[in-house]
Amino acid sequence: MSEFDQLYREVILDHYKNPRGHGVIEGADAEADGQNPLCGDEVSIYVSFGEDDTIEDVKFSGRGCAISQASTSMLMEMVKGRSAHEVATMSKDDLLEEVGIPLTPIRLKCALLGLWTLKVALHKGKGTPLPEEAAGLDDLSLN
Repeated sequence: MSEFDQLYREVILDHYKNPRGHGVIEGADAEADGQNPLCGDEVSIYVSFGEDDTIEDVKFSGRGCAISQASTSMLMEMVKGRSAHEVATMSKDDLLEEVGIPLTPIRLKCALLGLWTLKVALHKGKGTPLPEEAAGLDDLSLN
């Protein structure tokens, strides 16, 4: 394992053990729940918007593997202060680049669970379009 891979693994473990944006926003402007029934990962996302559709606050709760929880923690840091439209059109590669380590197809679904759940919350709260690439994720439960 390279020094670079080791650094990313340490960052993932830090986000898993000390998640950023973990919690619930009571009276959130938008929220959604996501599950990966194949492995049991669960994520709920809560969003509060500022006056100009900016994500003023975003939090998550849930349980699951280190990859799902750490990538959702990373996502919380990435999206706070950005517009709902900007986040709704964010590429999965933006998050995967932040995660920084290669993932198997099964672990990829773990890493992206928070992103897809956030996009569902933005769709419910602001009417942003759902990404076409999420259509193939029939084994995830997003609502």
